[in-house]
Amino acid sequence: VAAARGAAFNLDKKFHGLATRIHLTGHEAWLLKPATFMNRSGQAVGALCAFYKITPEEILVIHDELDLPPGEARLKKGGGHGGHNGMRDIIAHLGTPGFWRLRLGIGHPGDKSQVSDFVLHPARREEQELIDAAIAKSLPLLPQLLAGDFSAAMLKLHTKPPKQDAT
Repeated sequence: VAAARGAAFNLDKKFHGLATRIHLTGHEAWLLKPATFMNRSGQAVGALCAFYKITPEEILVIHDELDLPPGEARLKKGGGHGGHNGMRDIIAHLGTPGFWRLRLGIGHPGDKSQVSDFVLHPARREEQELIDAAIAKSLPLLPQLLAGDFSAAMLKLHTKPPKQDAT
């Protein structure tokens, strides 16, 4: 998103991460990449939200999702942390799970004992291509998301194109 808008991230110590601001279709948005350990992401999100008085309903957290296959993206509001320590910390710092999430599927290694190692290593090339495609499919939704039209964005993201007839 930042690259597409010509925005550069800068280290902002008060937000514990890299931050930049973009303007699109008459709306302003802050982009934040926490520089904390993943399980302390809430420290960064909470600091930015407190400083700019951003409400949880105005937040979109983009994160990896073990429960979705690579290449799948899902938009939802609220819910639990699903075992994701970064989400757990964001919920704790915001005091609510009532924020939007763009869940990018990375798949599951198959066994719970392999999860930590799985998420700490780069995806296989073919899986990364699927993940990149899901990100590319999500980018055009940004104007709707910034306008607060999450329902329309969700419908567009979740609707599968009709299958082509092979005849």
